[in-house]
Amino acid sequence: MELPDTQSTLPEVRINLTRVGVKNVKKLVEVARPGKRPVIFISSFDVFVDLPSSLKGANMSRNFEVIDEVLQQTVKGKVDGIEDVCNSVARKLLDHHEYADRTEVRMNSTFMVRRETPVSGTECDEVVKVVASAIAQRNNSNPIVRKSIGAEVTGITACPCAQNIMKEIASNKLRELEIEEEKIEAFLSEVPMATHNQRGKGFLCIETDDDQRVNLEDLITVLKDSMSAKIYELLKRGDESHVVYSAHKNARFVEDCVREMAKRVLSDFAFLPGDSLIRIRQTNEESIHQHDAYAERKATIAELRAELNESA
Repeated sequence: MELPDTQSTLPEVRINLTRVGVKNVKKLVEVARPGKRPVIFISSFDVFVDLPSSLKGANMSRNFEVIDEVLQQTVKGKVDGIEDVCNSVARKLLDHHEYADRTEVRMNSTFMVRRETPVSGTECDEVVKVVASAIAQRNNSNPIVRKSIGAEVTGITACPCAQNIMKEIASNKLRELEIEEEKIEAFLSEVPMATHNQRGKGFLCIETDDDQRVNLEDLITVLKDSMSAKIYELLKRGDESHVVYSAHKNARFVEDCVREMAKRVLSDFAFLPGDSLIRIRQTNEESIHQHDAYAERKATIAELRAELNESA
C-alpha cells in the first residue's frame, strides 16, 4: 500500500516561505586529522530550505539524513575540517530538496583544547565555542556557496587608564622618597603598575566563498593574542605570576582588542579575497563596575585594508 505524501499537496494559503526546517539538532561531530587524534565537537545544527508556494511542507527527514551522511564523511576524513561541515551539508540539501533554490545551515559547537601553561608546562583543558554556517544558492549544476567559521575565546584584559593613574601616584611617591628620576623611570618601565582587570570574551567570524579555507586554530590564535594575556584553567605559582605580569605589561581597552584583531586578521589571513566579510566583537566583564564594556566591527577585508593603509 502506498502511503500518502501530504507534504507534496497544495497548501490552503499559497505563499513562498523563506526558511523551513529543523533547529537544535544535537550531534557529536568527529573530524579526522591525518597523523593526529580526531577532534570532537559537541554540536547543535539549524538546517533550513526555502519552500515554494506549491508545496504544503518540506520533507524534514531528509535534513537528518544529510547531516548524518556528512558526519560519516568527516569521520572517514572525506571532509577537510569543521570549516567545511556546513558547506557540505548545504550542498547536499539542494540535492535532496529538488524544489528548493536556497539552503542554510548553522552550527554551534563546543570543543576542548588541550594546552600547556606558560612556565610549568602543566597540561589543562580549555573550552572553546565554535560557530559555522553556510548558505547555498542553486545555480544550475554548480551552486553558489558562502560559508563562515568563527570562535569565541576567553582571556584577560587590563585597563590602561587606571594603570596610568597608578603610575603617576607611584612616581610621586618615589620622588617623595628621594629616588633619582632615572631610577624611577627604569623601575616603572620594567614593573607594570596595578590596574583593574576584566575577563574578556573575544569573537571573530570570517565569511568567504566556499573555495577559501580558514583554519580554525589560526583564528583562535588571533583571538587569544589580541587581549592583554591568555588565561588557563590550572596555574602553578610561576604561571600565575607570568599571566598577571603579562596582562599588566600589555594593558588594553576593549576597543584596542577589536582593532588588534582586525590588524592580525589582515596579517594572518592575507590570502583572503577582498569580499571576505569579517565580524569582530569584544565583551569585557568589568571588575570595578557593574556593567560590561563592548566594542565591535563588521567589514570586508578590502575595507579594513583601505583604512589601515590610510592610517599608515
